[in-house]
Amino acid sequence: MADMDPETNTNTAGVEEPLFSNLDLFLFSLIVGLVIYWFMSRKQPEPIPEFKKLDTPTPTSRETSFIEKMKKTGKNVIVFYGSQTGTAEEFANRLAKDAQRYGMKGMAADPEEYSMGELARLAEIENSLAIFCMATYGEGDPTDNAQDFYDWLQENDDEDLSGLNYTVFALGNKTYEHYNAMGTYVDKRLEELGAKRIFDLGLGDDDGNLEEDFISWREQFWPAVCEHFGVEASGDESSIRQYELKVHTDVNMNKVYTGEIGRLKSFEVQKPYESGDHVAVFPTNNSELVNKLGEILGVDLDVVISLNNLDEESNKKHPFPCPTTYRTALTHYLDITNPPRTNVLYELAQYASDPKDQENMRKMASSSPEGKTLYQNWVLDSCRNILAVLEDMPSLKPPIDHLCELLPRLQARYYSIASSSKVHPNSIHICAVVVEYKTKTGRVNKGVATNWLKNQLVNGHKSTVPMYIRKSQFRLPFKASNPVIMIGPGTGIAPFMGFIQERGWLKREGKEVGETVMYFGCRHKNEDYIYQEELEEAEKNGVLTQLNVAFSRDQDHKVYVQHHLKKNKEHVWKLINTDNAHIYVCGDARNMAKDVQTAFYEIAEEYGSMTRTQATDYVKKLMTKGRYSQ
Repeated sequence: MADMDPETNTNTAGVEEPLFSNLDLFLFSLIVGLVIYWFMSRKQPEPIPEFKKLDTPTPTSRETSFIEKMKKTGKNVIVFYGSQTGTAEEFANRLAKDAQRYGMKGMAADPEEYSMGELARLAEIENSLAIFCMATYGEGDPTDNAQDFYDWLQENDDEDLSGLNYTVFALGNKTYEHYNAMGTYVDKRLEELGAKRIFDLGLGDDDGNLEEDFISWREQFWPAVCEHFGVEASGDESSIRQYELKVHTDVNMNKVYTGEIGRLKSFEVQKPYESGDHVAVFPTNNSELVNKLGEILGVDLDVVISLNNLDEESNKKHPFPCPTTYRTALTHYLDITNPPRTNVLYELAQYASDPKDQENMRKMASSSPEGKTLYQNWVLDSCRNILAVLEDMPSLKPPIDHLCELLPRLQARYYSIASSSKVHPNSIHICAVVVEYKTKTGRVNKGVATNWLKNQLVNGHKSTVPMYIRKSQFRLPFKASNPVIMIGPGTGIAPFMGFIQERGWLKREGKEVGETVMYFGCRHKNEDYIYQEELEEAEKNGVLTQLNVAFSRDQDHKVYVQHHLKKNKEHVWKLINTDNAHIYVCGDARNMAKDVQTAFYEIAEEYGSMTRTQATDYVKKLMTKGRYSQ
């Protein structure tokens, strides 16, 4: 405190007073005593369970120059990937592998691990080519691992990339407004900086058939590469292995991975979360499926193995954490429930003893109309996972190590957090539909994460799961006095439960809280009205100033959330145009989000006296200002 500073405190009597009086000391002792008593007597917090900490090796220094690595290993094709869920990375690996069949040598690369400022130096390598497999995430954003590359492209206007040959394959989803924004931007920006596009931008649509889009683009891309560089396809269609198997007979079991996600250290360090954030959950595959795979392949799943990269210079030493067992790999690390992609079928075809099976598997991996139709009908429409493929093709007996090399990694599942950290600091709530359905082949398929999470709740005991928090742009207004309009049918309500809890907490703290309006929708009140008690209680307590619920199938004509918006159009317009309300939309992007946006256009037209073009611009500006979040 300033008045206690010996350099500024003056003593007019000329006598130096002691720093603390007896009264000060008494009060200080009393306060300390009360604090100690409070700590000793207060309710103990929930104990945090202890997890086995991963014995992670000391990180080694990595080569950040992809140019030097390519020179050292004789590579001339580099495939960068911006990947959030693993698909772009998988496509990049397939393209890098393809290069060998066309007289070139390729490597897949994570732009986060290398200095992208070296792109101009690719001209130093003869017949060099950079391929970019770029996924778009969120509202037209780069993926986490491509963020730095995106920033670099934006900031370096003077970069000269005239010696760079490139092409881009973009991964996106047409139901979102900013379809393939990242891939389109990279393609355009590289050209602006002087790079030479050697093949047209490929656009993959996950709402349609992403695999088919990729295959069709790839089949035209490689002939264009051959023509540009004057090289020829080797004609060698045999399988190219990327990893070699090592079986461990004498290994320290403490060094064997048992399902840990090593890179994330998710059990050791956790970040706090805010309402609107996502939780990424690492699920576990059904043990019944894993055991059936072991039986049909006739292998001991508990053998300890490593799959080691044949390219010793690669940053990716193993396809999943090694050493481990086949059982652990199939349970924790590999995707065994999604329909296998065409490259997996192509590579496994050699292990079918029936020539007809071989022919069909290779046909499904081709871009011929007949092959595409067969893959669509037999694999995708029938929802056949790898086990179903093996069961329905008895002649197919691949070695399990090659199968493990080919299967994609089991990905984390992202959920909007359905709780507020202010109200529930030690737990995270998830709102999700448990997926279970019968396929055309009569099998019952179950969602990996939702069924696993459901089974974690044993006898009412709280469970712990491997997870991490991902920050989101979905945020409550900085000023609590701003009104909020939340539109979330079905499980789209998840983030809004966190918002409602937080607004209630702010009210209890004595803060001025603006109007909090909820639009929820489901099919039937008696079957699908999730969080009914909580929502009605929030309305009763004044936390929700207005609760609008649409039950689409409880009457002759269908009623959706957009109909309620239009019914309350005058109030909605006042909140937006006069009171500076923030709008949030969560749920089905294909139909609901578009219909809701149209409802806002119509409200702006009627009450703002705007044309449709002006109304569209008005809503776009709300989005730009962060007042309309989807």
